[in-house]
Amino acid sequence: MKTILSLAVVAGLASGAFADIQDPPSNDYGPTRKLGRGLSNFFIAPTDFFVTVNQVNQTEGNSAGAGYGVWRGLGRAGARHVAGLIEILTFPFPIWHQSYYPILPPDIPYIHAGYPEFPPEVGNESKYPYVRDSHQDFN
Repeated sequence: MKTILSLAVVAGLASGAFADIQDPPSNDYGPTRKLGRGLSNFFIAPTDFFVTVNQVNQTEGNSAGAGYGVWRGLGRAGARHVAGLIEILTFPFPIWHQSYYPILPPDIPYIHAGYPEFPPEVGNESKYPYVRDSHQDFN
């Protein structure tokens, strides 16, 4: 009787060891996110050129922005185009580390060299309501 009970306990522990968690961390990244990321990286990649030139210009000056910033911006925009095309063509398949994570290296550990998941936004549109509403009632 002890043998059957111990076998049942061992089998229960072994089955728990092979169980998967219900909401894995990679669940947020799927084929539809990969396709959307690929489309935005492919079509909106030129914004990376302008943002990079502007960043280099602000941090290192006009000469660096006109020389180094242009070449770095072209390289970053080209890398986004290629990564976007690869992600569009392979969106149904988990090819990068057997997952749907981005191909480009992230910008979290590499502050000045990594890429955010989506291309940068260009323009002066604010997401914050700092201005007054034009539909206010004035008494």
